[in-house]
Amino acid sequence: MATPSLLNRPEESEDGGKMSFFEHLTELRTRLIHAAGAIVAGTFIGVYVAKHILEFVARPMVNALRAANLQDKLIFTHPAGYLYQVITLGLYLGIVIASPYVLYQVWLFVAPGLYRNERKAVAGFVISSVGLFLCGIVFAYYVILPYLLKFLVNFQTGGPFTPLISVNEYFDLVLNVLLGVGIVFELPVLAFLLSLFGIVTPQFLWKNFRYAILIIAILAAVITPTPDAITMLVFMAPMVVLYFVSIGVSAAVVRRKRRAESIGRKGVS
Repeated sequence: MATPSLLNRPEESEDGGKMSFFEHLTELRTRLIHAAGAIVAGTFIGVYVAKHILEFVARPMVNALRAANLQDKLIFTHPAGYLYQVITLGLYLGIVIASPYVLYQVWLFVAPGLYRNERKAVAGFVISSVGLFLCGIVFAYYVILPYLLKFLVNFQTGGPFTPLISVNEYFDLVLNVLLGVGIVFELPVLAFLLSLFGIVTPQFLWKNFRYAILIIAILAAVITPTPDAITMLVFMAPMVVLYFVSIGVSAAVVRRKRRAESIGRKGVS
């Protein structure tokens, strides 16, 4: 009797695995065309609403300038600078708007070749990844950015210097911070994958907690481009929490693997 896998895979596969190679290519082309069409349609919608979203993105910077009694306006130094930023943001928004449909197309292509319980595992993995990434973006926008921008504006004021913030450069800063924090929030997902393949264990993560704190501090210093201790601590706090969550995720994966191996040994005996 065969030993069950980590996901307790059943003996029967799905009918989708019987497609020929050329049928798979045709299916892939269809899914790619649908995904590309969704991104194009999403981009048109994104460009249409980009001006309003850009005002929302600029709000933390405007509030920081206003708190420092400075002109609460962002500038652009090229005649087409603002238009370029609207189109760029529209493209990003188009990808975000189309992402559910794009993921659905990926799912339609992949799902027929998966077992039923593998489909549930993949769906949970995708939902968890997207959810954690969005939580990271929300945390970065509402918590990290206000502290970061307040420090930067106050640090530059005084004397013969006054800040003139370019909308293009500000958007690049916001994009780096949001994406950086969003990726960092994927730490539990990374721990899940590494534990699934036996690369790390909860004991290993706990034993190397001190080194993890050091790495977290370095990441905080890189992603938050300020020497402000408060901003770094605000960024480090959720990362430490996520590290402990990752230990729990790793423990759950290891416990499930051991249970599957125990069932396999009983089946063999």
